[in-house]
Amino acid sequence: MPGQGEGCPVENEEMALYLIGDVQGCDGALERLLDAVAFSPSRDRLVLLGDLVNRGPASLAVLRRAMALGDAAACLLGNHDLHLLAVAQGVRKPHRSDTVGDILAAPDRDALLDWLRHRPLALQERGVLMVHAGVLPQWTAGQALRLAGEVERVLQGADWHVFMHQMYGNQPDQWHDGLQGAARLRVIVNALTRLRFCSADGRMEFESKDAAGASAPLGFMPWFDVPGRRTASDVVAFGHWSMLGWMDRPDVLSLDTGCVWGGALSAVRVGATPRDIELFQVRCPQAQKPGGAA
Repeated sequence: MPGQGEGCPVENEEMALYLIGDVQGCDGALERLLDAVAFSPSRDRLVLLGDLVNRGPASLAVLRRAMALGDAAACLLGNHDLHLLAVAQGVRKPHRSDTVGDILAAPDRDALLDWLRHRPLALQERGVLMVHAGVLPQWTAGQALRLAGEVERVLQGADWHVFMHQMYGNQPDQWHDGLQGAARLRVIVNALTRLRFCSADGRMEFESKDAAGASAPLGFMPWFDVPGRRTASDVVAFGHWSMLGWMDRPDVLSLDTGCVWGGALSAVRVGATPRDIELFQVRCPQAQKPGGAA
């Protein structure tokens, strides 16, 4: 359905489910978008599709807002959220474009980071499978949720910081059921939080960070275009890929519309069925110029 823009509140007495793309520290835009859809924490449900923080001007405010919403909001982990956890643990050095210093210096830093590492990597509600980046073609929706759970249990465990030291790297670049240990978890994290392009047999490609779907490197294609993808009969909602912009297909909803780059912050209201959707957008001031680390 065509969307409603800023300044057009929604009147809906029943519980609504809203999915919102990458916020990346743009708390002002998030507040305006929630106002535009007349979001009510006592009535409605919100899912943020990952990358709550970084590059925008108010990452601390976004985390505090999301945490304060309690059970009314679910927040997926994106690559920038994991990067924040890694920087906080001294595993990664901050990038020049990072804007998470306010979180690291906040008096409630420990509570916020502990809350963040307890967020999921994938959810399925009202028939919509939700991830930050993508789903490998070999995985069913149920398998993606189970594999996400493997990583979630590690991140939520007492030794989570050990895995943070093992999480980064592009290898293995392909899923095999026999993968074990850190290599297995790394492939799961890379698929769910970093994936854009992969080959027909599911080999992931991570060099083409700024390319649109039509600019796939030779031998690769957008993960959602792989023939025989096992989630092709599902609706998969994701963010992460601002060059795609808004995409509404029977099988995928792309919701990263480049808020931090001066685009829009987008929400979809999901009705009784996965294809009963309505788009809402608010325009965003440019916080950073494209070309930084993905």
